[in-house]
Amino acid sequence: MRMRDPNYFIPPRSFSIFGFDIYYYAVMIVCGIILAVIVATLLFKRRNIPADWIFDLILCVLPIGIVGARLFYCITGNVEPQYWFSFDDVYGIRAGGLSIIGGVIGGALGVVLFCLIHKVNFFRIADCVVPGLALAQVLGRWGNFFNQEVYGAEVTNTALQWFPFAVFIEDTNSWHYAFFFYEGLFNFIVFALLFLLLWKFKKKPSGLALAGYLFSYGLVRSIMEPLRDPQYILGNNVPISFVFSLIMCVGGILLALSLLYYNRRKYGRCFGAAEGEPLAILPKYYTKEQRKKMEEEKLAKQKAAKLKAASDGGKPAAPKKRVAVCPACGARFAAEGEVAECPFCHSPVQAATPETGADAAQTGAADGADKDTSGADSEADK
Repeated sequence: MRMRDPNYFIPPRSFSIFGFDIYYYAVMIVCGIILAVIVATLLFKRRNIPADWIFDLILCVLPIGIVGARLFYCITGNVEPQYWFSFDDVYGIRAGGLSIIGGVIGGALGVVLFCLIHKVNFFRIADCVVPGLALAQVLGRWGNFFNQEVYGAEVTNTALQWFPFAVFIEDTNSWHYAFFFYEGLFNFIVFALLFLLLWKFKKKPSGLALAGYLFSYGLVRSIMEPLRDPQYILGNNVPISFVFSLIMCVGGILLALSLLYYNRRKYGRCFGAAEGEPLAILPKYYTKEQRKKMEEEKLAKQKAAKLKAASDGGKPAAPKKRVAVCPACGARFAAEGEVAECPFCHSPVQAATPETGADAAQTGAADGADKDTSGADSEADK
């Protein structure tokens, strides 16, 4: 059978430093984790979540995610228990024995732990995590390229034997469909869409990015899983990864519908809110030092006002509350005096007239937003 020679350089699987072999697969995994952390940090800042919480998130998600990825591979691949956490070159972790689906399950448990510690909504944090996860999976699939794994059926047509459409596998001495490349490209598209969604669209409800990730990743895996080389399909009698992929796909659809239905029942609209705060981001956070300085400045202003009133021979006039309206996000909140920015989206705001009559009803929702802000401020110290 005629076969075309590889049109690319086939790299080695590892390189040595002081006699220790370091696999390119591991390098790509580490690079993917670093990029995922950077993306999550950017989204934390964008959605007013304290950026230093990212270190707590790493400590919660990374160990549980790695353990989940390894256990899922070992259990579904029938690896003997003595090799589960070994570094053996045949059955150990260094042989590439990690499952992305197991890592996703373990990582989700890590996010749950993080949210319990910081008392924050799970969907709010998960939305910031999944775009980085999709980007990390892109690099993880290129790790499969270095390991020469995760490929499809043999490509016999010489016109199709070119990289990256197909990949040359040295163990079989033949060309195969480059499933790792297809899935990596799709994951990059998912990352770009989810990141833009979270960066530009800030309205309620939280959790839509998570639902989009579950649906998109479950869909592509459920399509490609049956077409992969049989040795890379986990499970003997039941294709476990295929089953979990279908569950993720259907679960993503159900989750999105449930979130939209719940948001409409609670806030009057599928997206945002008919009244009050429409955003899915947290109010602005302040550190203890910042709040202490703000309180000192407030007390100093009150003291100066009392001294001025005493010198004028009268009582200090109580500041009038105003209903401030954010032109960017539509949020209404109670404010005293001039307001420079919205506490939710930080856009410049304009103050309405002092609240009287009809404005009082609108200020009720605004006062609730102020309470949420103060609650979020205290939450940041925990």
